Amino acid sequence: MFNQIKSISLIFALGFLLTAWSPSGFQKTDGKNRIKVVCLDAGHGGKDPGCMGPKGSHEGIVTLKIILELGRKLKAAHPDLKIIYTRDTDTFIELNERAAIANRNKADLFISVHCNAALNKNAYGTETYTMGLHKTDGNLNVAKRENSVILQEKDYQKTYDGFDPNSPLAHIMMANYQSAFMASSVKFASKVEEQFTKTYKRKSFGVKQAGFLVIWRTAMPSVLVETGFLTNPDEENYLASENGQSEVATAIATAFKSYKDEIEK
Repeated sequence: MFNQIKSISLIFALGFLLTAWSPSGFQKTDGKNRIKVVCLDAGHGGKDPGCMGPKGSHEGIVTLKIILELGRKLKAAHPDLKIIYTRDTDTFIELNERAAIANRNKADLFISVHCNAALNKNAYGTETYTMGLHKTDGNLNVAKRENSVILQEKDYQKTYDGFDPNSPLAHIMMANYQSAFMASSVKFASKVEEQFTKTYKRKSFGVKQAGFLVIWRTAMPSVLVETGFLTNPDEENYLASENGQSEVATAIATAFKSYKDEIEK
C-alpha cells in the first residue's frame, strides 16, 4: 500500500542528509540561517468550501481573508521578505500543488491556515499542527477531514501514490516525510500558539502532530494553523469579522518575527 517501505527508506535517508547539511532546515548564507521566502496557504477554496459556520461562513473564504491580511502584515514588517501565495482568490488548488508551489519557490517556511469544525457546537480554541504521528484519535480525525478534499481531485490515487484518506495507517506512514524539519516546525508552531494565548487570551489546544497532505511533501518547515472552530457561533462571528481576522494574522506575524529573529541570530 502506498509504496510504504520504499517511501520510508527514502524519507529517513533524505532526512538524515538534510539535517546533517543544515540543522534548522535553511540554507546558510555568510554563516547565518536566512528566511527569505515564506509560502502562505489559505485552506480550501473554490469548489471546496471547507467547513461551514451556522451563520453561513465558508472556511475557504475566511482563510483567504486571513492569509491575505497576514501577507500584508509580513510584507510591511519585512520589506525584503518574498511572499508566495498558493492562492489569492477563491479558487480550488489541489493539495499536492500547494506543496509544489512552496517547493518551486524554495520557500523557507510554509504556513497553511484553516478553520476547525466539530459536532459539539460549543467547541472552541486554536491548535497548530506539524507533520508527525497521531497522538490521539482527535488529531487523526482532523487530518482525515482536511485530507478528504483529495476525493475531489482527478486521479488522486495516482497523484498521492495510492493514499487512502480514510486509512489511519496511511496517515501514520506518510508522517515521516517532514522528519528533517520537525524541530523548526514545532518551534514556529509553539510561537503561534503562544501568541494566541498570551496576546489575545484565546483558548489553545497547543501544538499537535498529524498527517496532513498539504504539508506532506513540503521541503521546508511547515505548519497548519487551525484558527478556531467555525462551527461555534461565537468563534464564527470572530473569525468572519475584520477584527478577528486581523488579530489572527497579527498573532501569526508576531510569531514569525520571533521565529525569524531566533533562527537568524
